[in-house]
Amino acid sequence: MNTSLVFLLAFGIGLVTGLRSMTGPALVCWGAHLGWFNLEGSRLVFMGSTVATYSFSTLALGELIADKLPFIPNRTSAGPLFGRVVLGALSGAALCVANRQSVVSGAMLGAVGGVAGAFAGYRVRAGLVTKSHLPDMVIALLEDLVAVGGGLFLVSRF
Repeated sequence: MNTSLVFLLAFGIGLVTGLRSMTGPALVCWGAHLGWFNLEGSRLVFMGSTVATYSFSTLALGELIADKLPFIPNRTSAGPLFGRVVLGALSGAALCVANRQSVVSGAMLGAVGGVAGAFAGYRVRAGLVTKSHLPDMVIALLEDLVAVGGGLFLVSRF
């Protein structure tokens, strides 16, 4: 696969992780688990394991529910943003390793995508709620669909 495309996919999975922090890693785990790409021989091989796949998936489902609760901290505050950076880096690195590209480049692109996705997702969601006059819950559910659908599209390109 073309290096530029792999790097774009690594950044993209970071964007998805910025929207929903556990969705990117969960989908990368599923991609490796289903054999869409191979992480064998790398330190990230664990992401294709049954334990990692089901663990990240459970956390992703929990996040989809928790995101709608009023007491959950903003994704752009320090703690949640740091998590998106780390998980975006992990996800981007895995996609690059699977295509024999630089793990460092993948991690950096995934991390930057995580930050970009967090801030862009926050602004777009707030703007859509204001302009559409739809309840935040409706826009949040649409954001869930974008994150899951977009992430699935990205990891299935291999």
